[in-house]
Amino acid sequence: MIRINLLPHREEKRKAQRQQFFALSGLIAVLAILIIVMVHGVIAGYISQQEHKNEFLKKEIAALDKEIDEIKRLKEQTSAMLARKGVIESLQGSRAETVRLFNELARQVPSGIYLKSIKQAGNKIGIIGVAQSNARVSNLMRNLEASPLLERPDLVEIKAVTVGNRRYAEFNLNVFITRAAAEAADKLQAPGKRPSTQDKKA
Repeated sequence: MIRINLLPHREEKRKAQRQQFFALSGLIAVLAILIIVMVHGVIAGYISQQEHKNEFLKKEIAALDKEIDEIKRLKEQTSAMLARKGVIESLQGSRAETVRLFNELARQVPSGIYLKSIKQAGNKIGIIGVAQSNARVSNLMRNLEASPLLERPDLVEIKAVTVGNRRYAEFNLNVFITRAAAEAADKLQAPGKRPSTQDKKA
């Protein structure tokens, strides 16, 4: 009977299997490393692209913020200019109104009355004066009531005072400016504005 020793063959087979295992393991490790590197590269590319996008958006947002600030500044300047324009127009209107008021008072105040104080608050005029008699104060109020520029005279107070051994009536009254008449006067006094034929007939 022939005996065959198979130990060397089995040992070589095991050795070959171990080599194949190590080779396969190394290949898998290399493939894994390659996959990790590729994934990392792709992710890094995405991150780089997103960073570029974010940087572009930041620049655009900064530019928009500057434009918004400029618009706000222009709006503030416009509002300030409109406010100054309104003040100037108001002052011009008030100046013309003051001139008309003094002219009208000069026409409507009868003789024997001396005005001491004239104060205006809006369309309300406060008048303090001295008259030779109560009748002259009544005459003044009738004149103010009939005035085209003034209306609603209201006597606040009247009292007797003595000046230089003579008795006078000191009065305090309020009267209101008729805005419609004032605006009509402004239109008539505007440059290039002339009364129509109908106005002349009226």
